[in-house]
Amino acid sequence: MRVKRGVAAHAKHKKILNSAKGMQHARTRSFRLGKQGVIKALRYSYRDRRNKKRDLRAIWITRINNASRELGLSYSQLIAGMKAKNINLDRKVLADLAVNNPEAFKKIVNTVKEK
Repeated sequence: MRVKRGVAAHAKHKKILNSAKGMQHARTRSFRLGKQGVIKALRYSYRDRRNKKRDLRAIWITRINNASRELGLSYSQLIAGMKAKNINLDRKVLADLAVNNPEAFKKIVNTVKEK
């Protein structure tokens, strides 16, 4: 007796087409195009989970640089001064302070400025 694979194939196609739900045009209707789209999307999501970290770091550095320049210190001078004064704050926390708590950021900059 032969084995009919219709149920398994239908389930496989349904899984792919459900994953392609937010896509446009034939990708939502055609299994072949939907599968290509889903594979590409999964590749992008894998890559961009890593790129997200570098993008956020660049944003933090930009925010710190802008805030510190308003107080008369460049980003590189601030980071070098913090290392010399042994102030161990990462860029994420520094950027958050610069945006949400400017008084605390100003104290840190003034501490670094002191000779």
